[in-house]
Amino acid sequence: MTSRSRSLYDEITARIADGTYAAGAAMPSTRALATERGLSRTTVSLVYEQLAADGFIETRVGAASRVAAGAAPGARKARGAQRVRAGRHEGRLSAIGTRIAALTLRDAAPLKPKEIDFIYGPLSNRDFPVSAWLKAQRQALRQRAARLAYEDPRGNLELRRALQAHLSRSRGLSCAIEQLLIVNGSQQALDLCARLLVDPGDTVAVENPGYRMAHHVFETQGAKLVGVDVDAQGLRTDSLAALPRTQLLYVTPTHQFPLGSFLPIARRRELLAWASERGAWVIEDDYDGEYRYSVRPEATLAALDGSGCVIHVGTFSKTLSPQLRLGYMVVPARLAEAFATAKRLNDRHAATDAQRTLALLLEDGSYERHVRRIRRVQHARQRALVAALARHFGDRVEVQGDAAGLHLVAWFPAIAAKREQELVEAASRSGVRVYPVGSFFIDPPARLKRAAGLVMGYALLEPAQIDEGVARLAAAWKRL
Repeated sequence: MTSRSRSLYDEITARIADGTYAAGAAMPSTRALATERGLSRTTVSLVYEQLAADGFIETRVGAASRVAAGAAPGARKARGAQRVRAGRHEGRLSAIGTRIAALTLRDAAPLKPKEIDFIYGPLSNRDFPVSAWLKAQRQALRQRAARLAYEDPRGNLELRRALQAHLSRSRGLSCAIEQLLIVNGSQQALDLCARLLVDPGDTVAVENPGYRMAHHVFETQGAKLVGVDVDAQGLRTDSLAALPRTQLLYVTPTHQFPLGSFLPIARRRELLAWASERGAWVIEDDYDGEYRYSVRPEATLAALDGSGCVIHVGTFSKTLSPQLRLGYMVVPARLAEAFATAKRLNDRHAATDAQRTLALLLEDGSYERHVRRIRRVQHARQRALVAALARHFGDRVEVQGDAAGLHLVAWFPAIAAKREQELVEAASRSGVRVYPVGSFFIDPPARLKRAAGLVMGYALLEPAQIDEGVARLAAAWKRL
């Protein structure tokens, strides 16, 4: 073999060994692979012939070549025999890259059959407004401009106009079009805030317990996190005066994550006065503000802000789907250009067709009708969870944060915090997934000065599943 054919042979056997080309999978045609790699078709044909002779693929006249059954072990052996000792590359990660690499973020394992998951975040596909979305999507495709070009990094103009009106109606938040930025979910909004507002060594104040994915964004930027305690009314604003010089405060005032408390108007004003006096930025994460069951809506921090210190962050992940990756920011006017430039450098703009589709849903009222419907559905699930906890645990459980949102916290006074993970593991053995509240604290000692608690989401489940899941949890609780 020539060096080029040997390189292609080695690459294909490596891909068979690691499962990229699974047993029975069709291989690219010799013509397509030759065109893609800039090789002659004769060279590729010779490589395929050698692969077939060595038992890695099967060829048939008039049909695609396919990976042979049992080829992977042979490919691993062949690959091992040909492996060349590589020299050690001396390149390094940046300081931010090093901090990111040190994080241990894990995706949830696939559900087992009949396992019930009280996870917070995902939504049920049964709740997505398929008909309305497809209708708007078809209309958006028909209206597509003849010129397929990059859009304004702030986002599609029609969507920003529709969102401007929606925020005024639903949240009492008035802003200029230029202050609105469409982002790929609230996580990108937090990343933009960290990169534009935080330098290494800056102090960032966060709720404790709080949303750890936000904390990680600030930590990897090199910020020093300071936790602010949370009580039954949300962030303890009486603790702010004692903070060191603070560059930024991250807060979830409408439905504190994870404890679910609601920040009253007096604390909102106190928080804004502190930020104005200290020259601190405030990120207001309104992640699931559409779901209010027994609390009246309160003015957002951004609506109350008189000094231009609040960045308001919202998302459509909790009302439509996290897979759409659509969120938004309302930034102070003097930050608008900087954020638009950062967005352009980051990824140009969010996906255009999804933005146009959402704009049409907002314009014709379909989105608000969907929100009213899904709020009723989620409230029914929330009531089912509260009722199931009362039925199976009685006074052995205390429920917190059930006035709004898509999750609540169940506290178990009879179990100490240090046994929280035991409860989670016992529940897992009973076929139910639950999530410890301790993982949301940034101060390890503070985790233990309380009872065991679980963050329980319900947006994925129907009432019958909720009751069965709580029954399994109760059985696990009794075994402890």
